[in-house]
Amino acid sequence: MENLSEDNFDKEVLKSDKPVVVDFWAPWCGPCKMVAPVFEKLEHEISGVKFAKVNVDENQDLAQRNGVLGIPCMIIYKKGEEVERVVGFQPEAQLKAKLTRALE
Repeated sequence: MENLSEDNFDKEVLKSDKPVVVDFWAPWCGPCKMVAPVFEKLEHEISGVKFAKVNVDENQDLAQRNGVLGIPCMIIYKKGEEVERVVGFQPEAQLKAKLTRALE
């Protein structure tokens, strides 16, 4: 799983030839800690998709540029465009269903 910053976000997400699921998170965020193992598990279960993370404490401008107001916030990008956004903790089955549906 790739950690993104201002330096590589455009290249790795907006110019990616594969869909990208980006988890905007922070180390102090309880729900972020709860969703992290689910996010990592889904990375191994869903193929043809890139999974990445953005630490919002270290990349505040990037979070602001993407309209992230609450965390955890997962944004799915296809061809550089946002196609789905999931804010807050979601149970694994619900999160997997949302990601799978958005990636079809």
